[in-house]
Amino acid sequence: MSDVSALTLVKNRDRHLHRLVEGLQRSAVLPRELVIVDMSDTPVALHGTAFPIRIVRLETGALPLARARNLAAAEATGDHLLFLDVDCIPAAGLVQRIDDELRRADVLVCAEVRYLAEDAVDDGWTEAGLAALAAPHPVRPFPMKGRRIEPNAGLFWSLTFGIRRETFRRVGGFDETFTGYGAEDTDFGFRCRDAGLPLAFAGGGPGSFHQHHGVYDPPLQHFEDIVRNATRFQARWGVWAMEGWLEAFDRLELVAFDGRTLTRRRPPTPDEIEAAHRPPDVRY
Repeated sequence: MSDVSALTLVKNRDRHLHRLVEGLQRSAVLPRELVIVDMSDTPVALHGTAFPIRIVRLETGALPLARARNLAAAEATGDHLLFLDVDCIPAAGLVQRIDDELRRADVLVCAEVRYLAEDAVDDGWTEAGLAALAAPHPVRPFPMKGRRIEPNAGLFWSLTFGIRRETFRRVGGFDETFTGYGAEDTDFGFRCRDAGLPLAFAGGGPGSFHQHHGVYDPPLQHFEDIVRNATRFQARWGVWAMEGWLEAFDRLELVAFDGRTLTRRRPPTPDEIEAAHRPPDVRY
C-alpha cells in the first residue's frame, strides 16, 4: 500500500464513480484510502474495496468545487494527495507514479489525461483497450517521457494531479471565495507558483482516462459562476481566466468583454443553453 490518499468529488455521477473505483482497485499499488465528497441528490454507497473508503456528505444545491476539494484534503490521512475528477479512470500505475513523483520532489504534478469517446468503457474494459481508444488533449501537450517543469502556471490541470498534503496546507488549499464553477483551479496554480512550488507535467507513463459525458460549449449552464469568478480572478491577478469562454459569451451578447473590462448583460435563455450542448463525438 502507498502513502497516497486518493480524493474525488461526485454529484450525480454514480456510473463514473464506480469506474474510478474499479480503476483504483486494479492499481499495481493500492492507495492508502479513497476520500469521496458526495454532493449527489441521493447519497452514494460503495462496498467491498481492498482499501478504505470514506464518504463525506456535502449538502449543496450548487457545485462548490473549491470547498469540496478542501474538504476532501482535510479528511485525508496520507502524506501524498491524488486528486481525481470523478470522470477519470486511473491507470494501474498512477498511484505508484504519484507517490514516486512526490517522494522525489515537492511539486504540483499533473498526470496526463487521455480522452475516451462515448461508449468506450463497457463492463469488460481493460486498460489496454482504453489506451487503444483514448486520444490526447489537442492543445495541452505532455512530454513523451518523464516529466517537464511547466513555467506557465495557467496550464495547471485539476483533472488528475498530486501534491504533498503539508504543501497543500502551506499553500492554503483552494480559495473558497471562488464559489461554484470556474477559475478556482487556475487561481490555485498561480498561488502555488507564488509559493515557489514548481508545476510538473508527467507524461509517457501512467495517467488517467477521461470518461465521456455531455458537454456544453461554451458552458452556459455555469454562466453566472464563470462571470463572477472571472471577475474575482482578474481583480486578484490582473489577467483574465477563462478568456475563451468570456469571448464566446460576448459573441452571444450575454456580456460585453473586450479583454480589459467585463460587463454582464443578461443570462442565457434555456434555448441558448440547449443549443450549446455538443454531440457525443465531441470529447473535450
